[in-house]
Amino acid sequence: MWLSRHVVSACAVAGPYGRCPYRIRSWAQDGLTRMHLLPFATAHSATVADWPTASAEVVMWCGRREFPVPARTISAWQQDDDVQAHVLVEDEKLVGYGELWFDAEEDEVELARIIVAPDARGKGLGRVLVRGLLGQAHDAGWTDVFMRVHPANEKALRCYLGAGFVPVAPGLAESWNAAQPVHYVWLRHDAERPGA
Repeated sequence: MWLSRHVVSACAVAGPYGRCPYRIRSWAQDGLTRMHLLPFATAHSATVADWPTASAEVVMWCGRREFPVPARTISAWQQDDDVQAHVLVEDEKLVGYGELWFDAEEDEVELARIIVAPDARGKGLGRVLVRGLLGQAHDAGWTDVFMRVHPANEKALRCYLGAGFVPVAPGLAESWNAAQPVHYVWLRHDAERPGA
């Protein structure tokens, strides 16, 4: 495996993009690689929009049928006050994108729209990104963290299970899927699970 260990910690100094709420240090076989989890900026929209490689991938990523995804769509997602998007940057290159959807009424957070750049896939960065987003949620005081996964997205499901997520009870998943266009696999974060 490319990444053998990582640490997420609060930054004491600004990163290459001028701000860095989290520094992610990953030890790779070739030494120490530094990554940063940064707030999303509109300037990132075009880069992230280019990452899905097929219409089926767009459906699994964000539920849309539009391919390619216009950059304006990703920019528009940022208009919701309950959405907080982040990018994972490695060596000043964007390699991942993900969102936190805050639900104050239910006192929970959902990780959503997680994607890794095509040339960065298969290196464990999805798991690093998920753990960084979990750190954001937990540091903000949220303990109930959930996510939904398209049932055909087996690679993502393996990633999230490896990051400490477990399926919710079948009855709960059924009730949450009642209003959904797809019968999603619903997961919750289990901090006690190995890999969490």
